[in-house]
Amino acid sequence: MAASTSVALAGTTPPACHGTIYLTFDTGSQSQAEFIAGVLRKHAIRATFFLANEETVRGDWSLDPSWAPFWKRLAAEGHAFGTHTFDHVYWQRDLAGGKMVVKPQFGAHAGQKLTWDAQQYCDELKRVDARFAELAGRHLDPLFRAPGGHTSPNLLAAARACGYAHVGWAKAGFSGDETPSETYPNAVLLKRALDNLKDGDIFMAHLGIWSRKDPWASADLEPMIEGLEQKGFCFGTIPQHPAYSSATK
Repeated sequence: MAASTSVALAGTTPPACHGTIYLTFDTGSQSQAEFIAGVLRKHAIRATFFLANEETVRGDWSLDPSWAPFWKRLAAEGHAFGTHTFDHVYWQRDLAGGKMVVKPQFGAHAGQKLTWDAQQYCDELKRVDARFAELAGRHLDPLFRAPGGHTSPNLLAAARACGYAHVGWAKAGFSGDETPSETYPNAVLLKRALDNLKDGDIFMAHLGIWSRKDPWASADLEPMIEGLEQKGFCFGTIPQHPAYSSATK
């Protein structure tokens, strides 16, 4: 399952991979976005990013033109990208006839419960693709992640009908960056990841979380990568994952 993106020193042979971890990052406050991109660049690792148009610490939105240089550089570096719904839309419940109740976090209908059919959900997924193409000059991969990871039969059917495969994460792959740092300090989260991640696991974190006082990424991302590399793991993008490779060709 190896999908190494490591770069060996000149004249040396890269170490054999004994497993692959798939790093994924959802948008958020974007407070850690540049830091995360820098760590991945330093270690020559490609990851997968799931994008929504979220409010950022800069006072703008993560899919505003002001973020175009960031997304364009990540695209040029070979990362993969999926949609996270444009307005960070949470699924609430399924209804008859393939419809569903949803609740956007942002946008014109923020905080409202709406009834959507399959086409409306599909349109929401595609809004991100259209904006990303404007910002980065390429389209998304045919992948999506529902906010909160909350899915349903109707939601998954709607996404499949317009060509998107859902990407969750492994139990051991939950970074914990959404949890209170007082209860789940970074040292505990780092140890949990290093002790439990295994070959094929999808790891999930955010590009910044408003509520966490002690940010996860600046404390744990690089030590986690280095620790996993020492254990013989390499890293890949979701389109390289055996469960998704056929869906992204």
